[in-house]
Amino acid sequence: MVAIMTGMHTEAPPVRRPVRQLLAASVGNAVEWYDWYAYTFLATYIADQVFPQGAENSLVPLLSTFAVFAVGFFMRPVGGLVMGAIADRRGRRAALTVTILLMGGSSLLVGLTPTYAAAGVLAPVVLVVARLLQGLSVGGEFAASTTFLVESAGPGRRGLFSSFQYVSTTAGQLVASGVATVLVDTLSEERMNGWGWRVPFVVGAVLSLVGFWIRRGAAETRSAEQRKGPRPGLFEALRRHPRESLLICGITAGGTLAYYTWTSYLPTYAELNVGVEKSDALLAGTISLAFFGLLQPLGGLLSDRFGRRPSLLFFGVGFALLSVPLLHALRDSFAVLLLVSCAGMILLTGFTSISAAVNAEVFPPRVRAAGIGFPYSLTVALFGGTAPYVGTLLKDLGHSGLFPWYVAVLCLLSSLVYLRLPETAHGELER
Repeated sequence: MVAIMTGMHTEAPPVRRPVRQLLAASVGNAVEWYDWYAYTFLATYIADQVFPQGAENSLVPLLSTFAVFAVGFFMRPVGGLVMGAIADRRGRRAALTVTILLMGGSSLLVGLTPTYAAAGVLAPVVLVVARLLQGLSVGGEFAASTTFLVESAGPGRRGLFSSFQYVSTTAGQLVASGVATVLVDTLSEERMNGWGWRVPFVVGAVLSLVGFWIRRGAAETRSAEQRKGPRPGLFEALRRHPRESLLICGITAGGTLAYYTWTSYLPTYAELNVGVEKSDALLAGTISLAFFGLLQPLGGLLSDRFGRRPSLLFFGVGFALLSVPLLHALRDSFAVLLLVSCAGMILLTGFTSISAAVNAEVFPPRVRAAGIGFPYSLTVALFGGTAPYVGTLLKDLGHSGLFPWYVAVLCLLSSLVYLRLPETAHGELER
């Protein structure tokens, strides 16, 4: 592995007002992920309005909606590579500014997507374009904000700062879930199908402007030496650091599948497999997300004290052993769904609270953002973005019981990677 910790580091710009740095990264990131997850929570309404209805199989429109969800994920590696390169060449703040504006525009496009009844095949085409733009933005957001957060951290605080990646992600997801829950509970089915599902996306476009304004005041974390040096090539990270790129994939695979299963797909999974009411599923998801967000700083602090590897193994081994029992324990009960959700969130924190720190500690600063962005986003696209589609497809094929085993096996494979990771929590980050 390229020298992760060298005992010395290049001079970096002093990071003043760390709270402001956290706010700049977190608020913009929350807005990005609010837009992204609003699509997931309202998938069933989008399916009814944007795709033709399959008379013989009611799952066809929903499968189409989740397929578009996955398509958005496959633009994320491109975003991670391109926006990561911008962050490495032009600065972290410049990349963060581009991603927030791109997300705002694509969110507005989702909100204005015509129905299939009004525009025919043009409706799903517009939706696909919007999701491709969202994928480009989100892939770049993770690469730039991960680097920005960890480089803003003081000595011994990288895990804590890293945790705010998912604090803000969860905040955006929580707001999206909360807005969806309020709309479902207050509007009639006819109004939700007519215009209610569009509201969160228009709101997201407005919030993106707020995130843009806040990020303009952030301090650049790229060192003066990096700014004066030659600019890295677009594929330099992949070409010069192939082992580190593969390591990011192994670290991420189980974590992203478990994350998207528990935070995005579980309400739909419970609806399809055990008949939980839609409003109950959304409410349980909202409560468990709030619990999850509160756990993140604790997970980051624990990793700063005890190390990254114990946290990752807590997650990986825990999910390998408990994914099947937890998902099989689901019943047509709000309380059971909430308990299963919260149990998974506790295990998941071992991965999410330190993901940004672990990734940043793998690559040198010259190619850190692009080095993280491409392999991470590609792995998320392959395993996280397809989780709802795979789960729904297995249900459609009559093999829904295989999905929990899929989660368990992939988490076990990632655990084998965690066992071989060097401990990086207690050295200095190369700057």
